Amino acid sequence: MKFTITKQSFIDALSQVQHVVTNRTTLPILSNVLIEAVGNQLRLTTTDLDVGVMGSVEANVEKEGATTLPVKRLASIVRELPAETIEVSVDAKNHASIKCGPSFFKIIGLGDDEFPPLPTFDESKEFKIPQQTLLDALKKTSYAISTDETRYVLNGIFVQFKEGKMSLVATDGRRLAMVEHDLEFPASNECDVIIPSKAVNELQRLLNNEGDVIMHLTDSQVSFEINGSLLVSKLIEGNYPNYRQVIPSNTTERVQISREAFLETVRRVSILATDKSNSVKLAFGQNSVDVMANTQDVGEATERIDVNYDGKEFAIAFNPEFLMAPLKNLNEAEIYLDMIDEMSPGVVRIDGSFLYVIMPMRVSG
Repeated sequence: MKFTITKQSFIDALSQVQHVVTNRTTLPILSNVLIEAVGNQLRLTTTDLDVGVMGSVEANVEKEGATTLPVKRLASIVRELPAETIEVSVDAKNHASIKCGPSFFKIIGLGDDEFPPLPTFDESKEFKIPQQTLLDALKKTSYAISTDETRYVLNGIFVQFKEGKMSLVATDGRRLAMVEHDLEFPASNECDVIIPSKAVNELQRLLNNEGDVIMHLTDSQVSFEINGSLLVSKLIEGNYPNYRQVIPSNTTERVQISREAFLETVRRVSILATDKSNSVKLAFGQNSVDVMANTQDVGEATERIDVNYDGKEFAIAFNPEFLMAPLKNLNEAEIYLDMIDEMSPGVVRIDGSFLYVIMPMRVSG
């Protein structure tokens, strides 16, 4: 195998696939990228057996072939090379010689026949989704995915296709983010799946704001075809909890508030919240909300925001990180905060199909 390629093209192609590879693998081949030189293209593939990514890049292929090379080391070498054009040749023993200007590297790879193939999706359900729609939905929900490995069904995003709608839900038991979008698909394709967080992270890296993504689903696997790249992943098995029962339907108080102003205020005030008393209190009064943090032995902070509010006076406390998370990931200028009382969950909404449920915190005083 022999090919030449520009440095930037090679770096971009490697960075697209290298995040899947972990350093903790017991199989050496899983640390490698499969490189296939065919026609005028290189096809690069990585997998950890749960998630796999394949991308392609143009190259000047002098001799077709395939090999696997340690992807992290290869990416480090390419990044440091001094010139624009790189020449790579691989011998029968899978030893790769890399020449670039005055630099020469030789790295030892493994045969491509050892590399585990990505799954096929011959009999699967197909969905065509605008990339911008999916990227926006993932941005608005993925931060609420649980990292608690004992509740593995929460370690991903629940995706439901039902009655002409695509719904995405993420929760860690203390907060829940949900987005719905209208989507055309046959009734026979109705289903729900849980996509693991590692695949969600890779998906967000590959998506952009133009064109469509083609999604294929089987009972245990999902694939996404995006801009000439392919992402495949195992699905999380198990039943997702009934998330609709935690969404309050009887909120009585609503505050409309500037998202940016609210985010900045909570960020400033939470400087005086500590790990021990990690909460900020919101005190609602006539046309105002006071955002407060008070930590014994540290100090206190208060900041007032003017709002349009004439409901009952009450105070409620939230984890500041959980409160700021949706504010950072929304684009709308105004948000609504819907509440019942100091003991019930609060709901962040926008003029659109997004909602975020956040459980209150008990604070003394």
